[in-house]
Amino acid sequence: MFFYGTLRHLPLLELVLGHPVPQVRAAVLDGYAVHSAKDQPFPMIAACEGGKAQGVLVRDLSAEDVARLNFYEGGFAFDLISVQVQTDDGTALAQVYLPRPGQWELGPLWSLESWAAQWGEMTLIAAQEVMERFGTQDASQIVPLLPFFRARAWARQLAAQPAPQTLRNPMTMDDVAIVGDRPGYDGFFRIKAFDLTHRRFDGSQSAVIGREAFVAFDAALVLPYDPVLDKVLLIEQLRYGPIQRGDPAPWVLEPIAGLVDAGEAPEDCARREAVEEAGLQMRQLLPISKGYSSPGYSTEFFHCFLGLCDLSGRSETGQGGLATEHEDIRNHAIPFDHAMALIDSGEVNAVPLAMMLLWLATKREGLRSGG
Repeated sequence: MFFYGTLRHLPLLELVLGHPVPQVRAAVLDGYAVHSAKDQPFPMIAACEGGKAQGVLVRDLSAEDVARLNFYEGGFAFDLISVQVQTDDGTALAQVYLPRPGQWELGPLWSLESWAAQWGEMTLIAAQEVMERFGTQDASQIVPLLPFFRARAWARQLAAQPAPQTLRNPMTMDDVAIVGDRPGYDGFFRIKAFDLTHRRFDGSQSAVIGREAFVAFDAALVLPYDPVLDKVLLIEQLRYGPIQRGDPAPWVLEPIAGLVDAGEAPEDCARREAVEEAGLQMRQLLPISKGYSSPGYSTEFFHCFLGLCDLSGRSETGQGGLATEHEDIRNHAIPFDHAMALIDSGEVNAVPLAMMLLWLATKREGLRSGG
């Protein structure tokens, strides 16, 4: 088989195959060029007069190897065809994955080195999640989930820099051992069931403990604030947690929020979501806080911002959200004092919004005076 794209990255190829690569040698496919797929973190190959697509030729692949490769590449909407490639020993017949017509748009020419620097680690983490589904799901089921696999992988990269440990003890993950995995749930969200042991505060080792974790995403939250009008903008939407809790009024007041896409800075996500959910351009973002929403059982991590903006000309209520994401959002541009009263009455029952409004209360005077 001839690989011209991300599977030239040997750590990825070996992860997909599940074993070390048997034989690899350089090869060229004449008449083709390798481009980035537009707005995607992977390449595609296209016919190009005089083009020479650089790649590698891998021999002695088993039927199991091909099945694993087909499963992985099937998630990216590629099909396998036969081609002639050139090696130092002459011409060789090989199979190559080509994109289905019209599936992706051509971007600029692609560089393996540049891709590996930006996307390599993230792709390895996401590919692990893909291949864990081999033998239990069809490749077509993977396609809509790929952006979320990458977002989870990106969250792991964002997590690599821990918070300070001044009051906290100096122990790290070196003091925790995952000793086994158990069946969980794999979908848009994941539930990981595992067994672990860890060092205790007294220096002893804990017993083996069975636990589950809800594997979610990093999210960016932004509270829009107009210091001239002293108004904030809240959004309201139907939420599924309250439905399943049995809340008879499951529409919730919240800050603007959204999942941080793979490779996206949380600040950029906050600005993007403000446009999508409220049609707002943020003049400036001020960091509020970042941290876990419920660390006892969830990986979900919030990056919270105050967004300074202009709310003049807005009625007290309006509509927002993307139809493509089935969003039905109502916006409320209200005086700050009204928002604080909603905390006191309990109508603000999403803790992140309450926290962000209370943070604003400590900075409001300075923001209003231009400080």
